[in-house]
Amino acid sequence: MTEWKTRTKLVHSGSRRSQYGEMSEAIFLTQGFVYESAEEAEARFIEAGPDEFIYARYGNPTVRMFEERMAAIEGTEDAFATASGMAAVNGALTALLKAGDHVVAARALFGSCLYVLEILGRFGVEVTLVDGTDLDQWRAAMRDGTRAVFLESVSNPTLEVIDVKSVAEIAHEKGATVIVDNVFATPTFSKAVALGADVVVYSATKHIDGSGRCLGGVVCGTKNYIRKVLEPYLKHTGAALSPFNAWVMLKGMETLDLRVRTQAANAQAIAETLSGHAKLSRVIYPGLPGHPQHRIAMDQMGAGGTVVTLEVAGGQEGAFRFLNALEIVMISNNLGDAKSIITHPATTTHQRLPAEQKVLLGITPGLVRLSVGIEDIGDLLADLRKALDAV
Repeated sequence: MTEWKTRTKLVHSGSRRSQYGEMSEAIFLTQGFVYESAEEAEARFIEAGPDEFIYARYGNPTVRMFEERMAAIEGTEDAFATASGMAAVNGALTALLKAGDHVVAARALFGSCLYVLEILGRFGVEVTLVDGTDLDQWRAAMRDGTRAVFLESVSNPTLEVIDVKSVAEIAHEKGATVIVDNVFATPTFSKAVALGADVVVYSATKHIDGSGRCLGGVVCGTKNYIRKVLEPYLKHTGAALSPFNAWVMLKGMETLDLRVRTQAANAQAIAETLSGHAKLSRVIYPGLPGHPQHRIAMDQMGAGGTVVTLEVAGGQEGAFRFLNALEIVMISNNLGDAKSIITHPATTTHQRLPAEQKVLLGITPGLVRLSVGIEDIGDLLADLRKALDAV
């Protein structure tokens, strides 16, 4: 199994079948499990075997298939599934940190991630935010007591690409754990573990599901981290992924590589076509040679990803005219879907950030985030051009 290529792993890794030999993975829709004897129950609570389960908050056969498949494609020893991507982020950080610890994080983070760091600060964890693209700032922020670093490998929504390998080297010199939110890189283009990440976090809600159906998250890492650090926290605090959602994620993974490669090819074509458009102040896409971290993106992912960020002329009014004129591309705050989705971060996903922080992060009134789907590229380009004519 370890020699299988990614697409094979996405279809087969972690599969377990009941006595009925079902083709599709079974949904074990159960809260608890029955023991043959009191002695068996006692033994399982002391140490459950690899195919033994106690309670759905601790683990479930369907959920375990998803975890094992994610670990297989990410290249980690183990994984733990959660109810949402933010449950994964919160668990990965909170399970590791305690009062008096120090964490260094990139300042360009999703608003909810920044909120989790704020909560940690209330409980005595010291947080230092840095420009994630500036290695000198990472070096200056690190200290002997730094417990962890946290970053989005590609930031939301301005698509800054962080040099994961260099940041990991800086962090490991101080003994810090490197936690990478890898949603925009996707499991298809991920090389996070090879680059030095210790823990990789995904919102499975995005590309892994890929069809706008379910919430889910997953944390990938070493067996020691997953089982000794993360699992005790998550199983007692209740961020369990439902078996049904795990089954949906397993089905999504079967086409993940095909979808994401098509999305990235469409995104590249859109970025190249719209660059220099009179109605756009900027086109931000790591796959463009003019992107500040283009070379890092190519080294780390081999592609520019599935998201293109556009700055529409005319500020918020221009952006709203553009969004409202679209027919194929839909307005929604999700991303990573097979359908193309667009949002206006300043008034939606990043609305609650203070104005000065939006300026610092480059989230301007005219900025829109386009998550590119698998539709025909000709149709998508026609829709975008027509909408830009309305600006």
